[in-house]
Amino acid sequence: MIFKRALLREFGSLALAVFATLFAVTLTTQLIRLLGQAASGKVVSEGVLALLGFSALNYLPVLLSLTLFVTVLMALSRSYRDSEMVIWFSAGQSLIAWVKPVLTFALPLVALIGVLSLFLSPWAVDKSEEFRRRMENRDELSRVAPGVFREAGNADRIFFVEEIAGELNRVQNVFISQVHHGRTGILVSKSGFKETAVNGDQFVVLLNGRRYEGVPGTAAYRVMTFERYAMRVETKEARAQQVSTKSMSTAALIENRSNASLAELLWRISLPTSALILALLAIPLSFVNPRASRSVNLVFALLTYMVYSNTVSIAQAWVSSGRLEFGTGWWIVHAAMLVLLLLLFWRRLRVGSGAARR
Repeated sequence: MIFKRALLREFGSLALAVFATLFAVTLTTQLIRLLGQAASGKVVSEGVLALLGFSALNYLPVLLSLTLFVTVLMALSRSYRDSEMVIWFSAGQSLIAWVKPVLTFALPLVALIGVLSLFLSPWAVDKSEEFRRRMENRDELSRVAPGVFREAGNADRIFFVEEIAGELNRVQNVFISQVHHGRTGILVSKSGFKETAVNGDQFVVLLNGRRYEGVPGTAAYRVMTFERYAMRVETKEARAQQVSTKSMSTAALIENRSNASLAELLWRISLPTSALILALLAIPLSFVNPRASRSVNLVFALLTYMVYSNTVSIAQAWVSSGRLEFGTGWWIVHAAMLVLLLLLFWRRLRVGSGAARR
């Protein structure tokens, strides 16, 4: 009982450290990607944190699965390196005795991975896609960011605003380039603001500026000054909602039963299943040979994880394309890994019993 409590305590502290590292790396990667999209105008800066939260929730099942595998692997590898396993085997205990404490630690995490994979992650993807659609359907002026050249949806108008001062609908040092009937018009203004007409049409009103109009390559240019210039802002029509399988609820996937829906269902089922098998696989994979490099088993274990994950992805792709039936695809990869698990346990038990006899 004391040994079990100490082992669970070690599992818990290691899991927190591993998860914090993986989560920080994932958040940093996603934040860099979202900031790049915000800089290019694909997302608004105020939407970065919301999208980052949805993305983090979507990645949690994979991160927890990898955390569980690495935690068990590192804890048992340390026992081998510190010769605790020698004492364990000398006391007549078997490697099988590690299965119960590992399952005690792993089962709550596997249940959490199942809840995240089947329910919360699809919800996060759905909210993320809905948030992106709302941003894409905004009018041209709402998409303008200070210090960034922004192209309109119809690609015939380019906005540049140096600064947004005070209220969000007031801008300073505005540059607008547009093409109309083959003639290029450039407007520069010290300030401007957004205005809504009685009929609902939206305008950007420029104050105290100039307009240059002409045909590039010729001298036929006109220069006009104005105190007030109103330009109608085209509103973007709402795009038809296209629901991806990743954003569909698990119940909707079961009801739909198309190849793409079944492939996504296979992936969601595979996450908690593979997490449990990987936790057990870490027991025989944690063996450290004192005569070999300490990193050999870690490299082999990570290769095993990558092969397992990629094989599940291949099965998902085959179900999506119709090359593999869902009734076979959802279990065949896990059955193969269970066979590998039994072989590794048999090999380690055989080696351990031989060493004990010697």
